[in-house]
Amino acid sequence: MTTEIEISLYVLVLAVPLGLELVRRVSPLLHTPLMSLTNAISAISVVGAILVSGAEGSPALSKTLGVIAVMFATINIVAGFLITDRMLKMFKKKEGSK
Repeated sequence: MTTEIEISLYVLVLAVPLGLELVRRVSPLLHTPLMSLTNAISAISVVGAILVSGAEGSPALSKTLGVIAVMFATINIVAGFLITDRMLKMFKKKEGSK
């Protein structure tokens, strides 16, 4: 019988190479739209990590990893929005030009 920890490790071991392969094959033209998608996924990760780290009766390791996950996902969201905003500003017309 597999435990919850073993299943989580299986998911991690399968998700890491799959995610790396998907990111590696993305065309440079699609990076900005995909960044918006990853911001949404990171927001879901923040909500999940808050639920895990705030659950009563969860082990200290789960709470610690939940806090770390919230921190890194929040950094990812903020950086993604800053980069997207910077890229969108490149396409705006300047005030003085026609």
